Amino acid sequence: MNNEHLLTLNGGSSSIKFAVYESAEPLRQVLSGKIVRIGLPGTVLLVTHPPTGQPETYPVSATDHSSVVYFLLDWLDNQLVFQTIRAVGHRVVHGLEHTEPELVTPKLLADLRRISNYDPDHLPAEIHLIEALQQRHPDLPQLACFDTAFYQTMPPVAKRLPIPRRLSQKGIRRYGFHGLSCAYLLDELGRQAGHEAANGRVILAHLGSGASLTAVREGQSLDTSMGFTPTSGLVMGTRPGDIDPGLAWYLMQVEAQTPDQFNHLINHESGLLGISETSSNMHDLLERQHTDHRAAEAVDLFCYQTKKWVGAFSAVLGGLDTLVFSGGIGEQSPEVRSRICHNLSYVGIELDDGRNKDNAPVISTTDSRVVVRVIPTDEEQMIAKTVYRWVGSNAHYNAPQNLDR
Repeated sequence: MNNEHLLTLNGGSSSIKFAVYESAEPLRQVLSGKIVRIGLPGTVLLVTHPPTGQPETYPVSATDHSSVVYFLLDWLDNQLVFQTIRAVGHRVVHGLEHTEPELVTPKLLADLRRISNYDPDHLPAEIHLIEALQQRHPDLPQLACFDTAFYQTMPPVAKRLPIPRRLSQKGIRRYGFHGLSCAYLLDELGRQAGHEAANGRVILAHLGSGASLTAVREGQSLDTSMGFTPTSGLVMGTRPGDIDPGLAWYLMQVEAQTPDQFNHLINHESGLLGISETSSNMHDLLERQHTDHRAAEAVDLFCYQTKKWVGAFSAVLGGLDTLVFSGGIGEQSPEVRSRICHNLSYVGIELDDGRNKDNAPVISTTDSRVVVRVIPTDEEQMIAKTVYRWVGSNAHYNAPQNLDR
């Protein structure tokens, strides 16, 4: 790689994704990869070189998240990737009140460490990735791109939680997540369907192992299904979505669960996995639903709850013009999309069965009042666009001396 490039990093508790883009318009991805199954047997690095798209597999001997991070940085160094990297963009799940991406500074890192218990499954891993990269390449600018920033436009009533004000004043409110995905989908909707469609009444359904719906009007978010943490809202792969808060007290009293055990329960043992007792993967559950009633019940609940959120957000928006399906389930499962949209003709949704089975870009009928679209999301490209704009505005950037505690 001889030209200047941008690097995007998307770190989580069980996976780390990366992508490298040429620092020029239009942005062109030249390398991507991900380490999956962190902390489990069979941890591997999968690398893809566009345009062939043929993945290369590298076994990862590291077992814990910290050592996996250094394995990835070693691999990138050995590939000479950092010789041409101009700046790095990180997906950071939680950004408090930040409305724009922020250059990583000691103060920002201190703020993120302070709220790391807001999302213990993501934030600590993301912070560690930032710090490890800074140790290796201290002069390389790093930008934090916040999932929560997209939802800062929500009205106060949508952000408010019905809890004592003293807790609200400490920042406990509804934030929303999947914001980078939503920002990309809205941009792509405008590219595909025009400015009027992107500024209409839109529901963005990011349906994957993590799942949420977002109501958007005039290009701004009005509400979203996730709240204070990514465990709330719609049922997900291993997260329950909205549950009775009294359940925490009950389990602590009756089953003597500790806070750590309860956190593990709602982040890793619930959702589709908890109901099916076999898998958190929608593809697996669809294959088993006719022979395993537990799998069938998991699929039923996912489709039922998503349908409810579509109805609720159409009320928030005062009607609906466009419904966008995205994420692994939303992009790849015609059956789930069909079951969600069934009996939503009163909202104006009519699916074309043929288009839906073909995963066409538009899956609604010609006469449908609501246009239903399938748009693959690309958080990495959204991060890369952000970093590219920052580089263009900060040609004479001087790195901070250090980002240590």
